[in-house]
Amino acid sequence: MSDAHQTLLNLLAVEPLEVDLFRGTGQGGETPTRIFGGQVIGQALASAYQTVEDRLCHSLHAYFIRPGDPSIPVIYQVDRARDGGSFTTRRVVAIQHGKQILNMSASFHVAEDGWTHQHPMPHVEGPEGLADRSTLRAAVVDKIPERHHDEFLRPRPIDIREVAPRDFFTPEPADDKNHIWFRMAAARGISPQLQHCLLAYASDMNLLGSALRPHGQTWFTGAVMAASLDHSMWFHGPASFCDWHLYTMDSPWSGGGRGFNRGMIYNRDGTLIASVAQEGLIRQIKTKG
Repeated sequence: MSDAHQTLLNLLAVEPLEVDLFRGTGQGGETPTRIFGGQVIGQALASAYQTVEDRLCHSLHAYFIRPGDPSIPVIYQVDRARDGGSFTTRRVVAIQHGKQILNMSASFHVAEDGWTHQHPMPHVEGPEGLADRSTLRAAVVDKIPERHHDEFLRPRPIDIREVAPRDFFTPEPADDKNHIWFRMAAARGISPQLQHCLLAYASDMNLLGSALRPHGQTWFTGAVMAASLDHSMWFHGPASFCDWHLYTMDSPWSGGGRGFNRGMIYNRDGTLIASVAQEGLIRQIKTKG
């Protein structure tokens, strides 16, 4: 297991402090200046799971309230809203500097049988012939200041392969549909609960970028201020994130400095295992002149 893989698993191993009170590290995620949103969601879900027995999460709904500070820990306070016959509900508040940075509601469901149907997985190129994220970044690293090279090329725990990668710095306007394959090989053999936490972490990757595609923007153009505002996720079936999953995303709408994004996550055999929805800030940065 690589250092990057172990770091992510350590991030999701929140520390119990008191009854329904947990602590997670703010370091080690995707971004150096603020805590990656998926990290806070994953830690909040991991905290909630420590108060739930014999049930898996079927949905969560989170609001990002303030940017997270990676230099200090995050405190997670879990409210045991309800323990019912079929459903368990938890509310989790993430706190730094005495203020909320995220609040989340999550629901857990006892296993039941029922009717099943799903939309089919889109037909796209498989991951084996696609370049990974590190290869794409290494090819353009000379286009950014040398002081940022180490962070830009830093090994990440999630292996991501874009079906149709775009130019980082001078992208053309493109269709809002956005497909990536992703996995973490080191996730083999971990618990179903931790599989959900990993999938929640990864579900914040590339999603908001869908709303930037029609406008010819990426995080690297310098023309957009972007941040996740809220994040909802529904788990439809068990995940095994050591294997490839297809994350197919789109953005039906943007306006007023916000973009709405949707995602569906399929395992390799085409089973829909999760759905995601998110609204994000995509504010234009006005240039002088």
